[in-house]
Amino acid sequence: MAAAAKRNRYQVTFVVLALGVAAYSLLQSLVSPVLPLLQSDLHTTQNNVTWVLTAYLLSASICTPILGRIGDMVGKEKVLVGVLVALAVGSVLAAVAGSIGVMIIARAIQGAGGGIIPLSFGIIRDEFPREKVAGAVGVIAALLAVGGGLGLVLAGPIVNTLNYHWLFWIPAAIVIVVAVTTHFVVPESPVRTPGRISWGAAILMSGWLVALLVAVSQAPAWGWGSPAVIGLLIAAVVLAVAWVALELHSEQPLIDMKMMRIPAVWTTNLVAFLFGVGLYCTFAFIPEFVQTPATAGYGFTASITLSGVLVLPMTVAMFICGSISGPLSGRFGAKAVLVSGSAISVPPFLILAFAHDQVWEILLAMALLGAGFGLAFSSMSSIIVDAVPSHQTGVASGMNANIRTIGGSIGAAVVASVVTANTLPSGLPAESGYTAGFALLAISLVLATLAGLLIPKLNVVRDSHQQEQAAMSHPALALVAAGTVVGDESE
Repeated sequence: MAAAAKRNRYQVTFVVLALGVAAYSLLQSLVSPVLPLLQSDLHTTQNNVTWVLTAYLLSASICTPILGRIGDMVGKEKVLVGVLVALAVGSVLAAVAGSIGVMIIARAIQGAGGGIIPLSFGIIRDEFPREKVAGAVGVIAALLAVGGGLGLVLAGPIVNTLNYHWLFWIPAAIVIVVAVTTHFVVPESPVRTPGRISWGAAILMSGWLVALLVAVSQAPAWGWGSPAVIGLLIAAVVLAVAWVALELHSEQPLIDMKMMRIPAVWTTNLVAFLFGVGLYCTFAFIPEFVQTPATAGYGFTASITLSGVLVLPMTVAMFICGSISGPLSGRFGAKAVLVSGSAISVPPFLILAFAHDQVWEILLAMALLGAGFGLAFSSMSSIIVDAVPSHQTGVASGMNANIRTIGGSIGAAVVASVVTANTLPSGLPAESGYTAGFALLAISLVLATLAGLLIPKLNVVRDSHQQEQAAMSHPALALVAAGTVVGDESE
């Protein structure tokens, strides 16, 4: 009876995990619309203020696999509470930051919250009834994407009602409540994976990411041909090669390269990387673009609230198209839906690059982006679930989400260097910088479409439980059916 009672608490556990993931996903984008305000208030440059976003993504890219592994070893619930505490501390520090340096440090601490992703997937895998696992994983994955879009919309009302400091105070309060609730409500998983952390792999992965991001972000100031930039790029390549070699020969790799070499996994992860570039650059640069004073020759002099309204069609379309992605994948195949979503995402970046003078053009581009992202993210989840054994579902799904984050951190740094390469006398980026940046994002989505075509056809054999998991493996569809995940007491 005791075991059964504990098992029945999975619905409450799910609500707690969802709140934690929602807070983390909001912090991904909540700050993006206020980057111009932070630039002015913290007396810094546009290139430097972009690191408020980049530092968060970089930290998440590094911490996510490390914290996921520590959770497997010492207990997911304990580590999840620690991650939530770190997210709260980073949020409080960001709320009181008085300089760009402190703000970047605070955002890097917040990035440790990326550990919520693999820990939540692992807790779901360990604690939920077998047939509920994929549906719950789908909802969590959907919250990461939709929550990011909602952050852009909510930023304006919060800033107008209070001030930008509350963009951090409010998530801090939510996270503190979630941390306390997690300690008392979420059961400690009995599942342990003995082993150790490959700190060498962690250092090498951190090294090549930092070297690459510093090189591309500072290249406009230092010069692409400068010894410092060339040296950092060479170091990034050398460290990346060494990291992959170490992971391949490690008995306990930080990232399982054998799983990553499964054709359907590596091709889908490549698509995820390229989509991460597009998604996070949209979060970072669309608000800045539309908030640019029209006197610069482009932009709409939009307020923070209006900039959120202009990206609202993306969030709405992402949810709607994600909701129909499941039935479409069942009829046409997840690969076809993923390729279609990738292809749909190309024209909006071309619109943003070459036809961005009217408000309706921005609204159209955002709606198309939401449609493409919604279809693609949902079908990616389905392909990953189909491609790996059931016991690797959580690990593979978490890695796919983390690769999107890595793509976002690299993409944000690259596009920031492109956008800020030429500036006007006012200090604002020249329109040509945004044109080149959006064109670069269009190219990334063209490459994502081509990568999607490389995904092999899967011959999946499932038992009855796995069939139900597959039917629920589409994130936005799972959102619609969330009552089944949270409220079904028949187990």
